[in-house]
Amino acid sequence: MDAVLELRKLSKSYANHHVAVSGVSLTLQQGEFFSLLGPSGCGKTTTLRLIAGFEEPTDGDVLLKGVSLRGLPPYARNVSTVFQNYALFPHMTVRENIEFGLRHKAQMRTAEREKRVADALGMVRLTGKESRFPAQLSGGERQRVALARSLVLEPDVLLLDEPLSALDPNLRKQVRSELKSLQRRVGITFLFITHDQEEALSLSDRIGVMNQGRLEQVGTPQEVYLRPRTRFVADFLGTVNWINGVGVRPEATRISYQPPGGGERAVPAVVESSLFLGNCLHIRTRLITGEPVVAEVSRLNGSYGRGETVHVWWHPQDEIICPQ
Repeated sequence: MDAVLELRKLSKSYANHHVAVSGVSLTLQQGEFFSLLGPSGCGKTTTLRLIAGFEEPTDGDVLLKGVSLRGLPPYARNVSTVFQNYALFPHMTVRENIEFGLRHKAQMRTAEREKRVADALGMVRLTGKESRFPAQLSGGERQRVALARSLVLEPDVLLLDEPLSALDPNLRKQVRSELKSLQRRVGITFLFITHDQEEALSLSDRIGVMNQGRLEQVGTPQEVYLRPRTRFVADFLGTVNWINGVGVRPEATRISYQPPGGGERAVPAVVESSLFLGNCLHIRTRLITGEPVVAEVSRLNGSYGRGETVHVWWHPQDEIICPQ
């Protein structure tokens, strides 16, 4: 695949000596769904703003299809942004919102503009609702208008700044699935900003995990979840049981009354609680050395009562070993 977006040692500092982004280097491929994942204040939104042209880097460069964007204003960059609050014009209809960016392209004929709008409406399943105003739409529909308004411009890269955060949990899962399907259909490179681990893991071809302005790890969802390079990445991607310096995910942690007979690792523990979650049991235990250990086991394995002595065990291939 061809590289469409490249960040070269990108940095951003402010007058108060706060370093928001520090030496970020990254390459996105054509048609890739890439997520920047990290906690609030880690620098992911600042990185997006540097790419979009809303901020200028202190050091480093942004290249789009091999051409530097340094000094170019946002409107001169062939990237488009979907904002967290969608930023729709409330006095404009769905059609007018989607068409807004195209009206600034003086060389575009009316017929071409209307075709692009109609295609965008179809892509986001809003055909027939083009005369409605944003206040007449659901949260999911407003999100789709914002997507269509960006996609109609046919950008090289679509930047999405936590676009699902305003939706309720059930709608968020539905729109998440639609977003993945849409990206596959249009083939545009998506750079998705989120602090939600589940969103990043389920949507992305690759994930970049940010912490304090730096990229700590880049890889596929499987790589960053199962083989994290740092303790921060391991803990941010989900719960980890740290046992004698080794990490084990709860779903890879087993429990039994008797120790396993093979080459598995095993330590004794006492059950503190057992919660029925429908598809599994969430069991909290504590090792005799005092460390808490959580296991998610099949409900078909039976239940374990508070105060019972058990053996917590796992397979060596499931261990996470990374620096502090």
